[in-house]
Amino acid sequence: MGFGAPVQDDAMLWDIACPPRPSRLPGVAMAGFIDRGLTPPDLRLIPHPAVTLLLVLGGTIAVEDTAGQRHRGSFVIGPGFGDVLRALEVQVADCLQIRLPPMIASAILGPAAADLDDSVVPLDALLGPEADRICQQLNSFRSWDERFAWADAWLTRRYLAATSRIQPEVMWAWQRIASGRGIIRIEPLATELGWTRKRLWSRFHAQLGLTPKRAATLIRFDHAVHSLVAGRPPAEVAADTGYTDQSHLHREIRAFTGLTPATVVDEPFLAVDSTAWGWPERVPSSTASRGSAGQRL
Repeated sequence: MGFGAPVQDDAMLWDIACPPRPSRLPGVAMAGFIDRGLTPPDLRLIPHPAVTLLLVLGGTIAVEDTAGQRHRGSFVIGPGFGDVLRALEVQVADCLQIRLPPMIASAILGPAAADLDDSVVPLDALLGPEADRICQQLNSFRSWDERFAWADAWLTRRYLAATSRIQPEVMWAWQRIASGRGIIRIEPLATELGWTRKRLWSRFHAQLGLTPKRAATLIRFDHAVHSLVAGRPPAEVAADTGYTDQSHLHREIRAFTGLTPATVVDEPFLAVDSTAWGWPERVPSSTASRGSAGQRL
């Protein structure tokens, strides 16, 4: 596959473009989506442990949040949304999705990023008139390579110009939780920092917008659900990703997606992740051909 060229497959709902190289900012990931007119109504968006920018470069996206409020245009989606966030209308020529680790998001989007938590807000609510200028500039480029390069340069400039940074201790705690795939006790982290549990909890929440426990829950869920998509049995996934048992995994999948472990594997927004974000592909199994988004080419 050419990195800047969309991946096409007859089974895919979207053509997908990926950057030729990693972002200059650690943990930042991007992917381009071109709607093929096949996106079903009421599409579920699956929680991910990152702040997500959804930049609409042509056409329309409308979503409904867990409170039933509808939003249209380009959005910023917090890392902690639970239950089900749905895309009600997708009529998009091109869309650029950017995933920002919470500590990067706080620098790029400002203090308001820490207030996102489980919400979705219009992009212009955080960036003002610059939101429209960004989308217009990206839409003016003829190739995805140009779009990825410009977006990465824009993100890097904003990050370097930021006047505030996440405390090193909070960043260290996030990295420990992430590297442990969410299977970690929070109290020992505070002890290693020489902080009380209450201090870690309050600083972490104030600067990243979610508690350490919520961060661990999201990261654990993310790894578990992608293991299911890859074809691993639920009981094995539950044991390997820190759930007390298969019922615990079932409850958490249901809480985040409204689905069961058996049905979540066919969700389009998960099935494309091997192509868009580099997650391992689905292993051959009796369910492997049911995904609607195709495989990496």
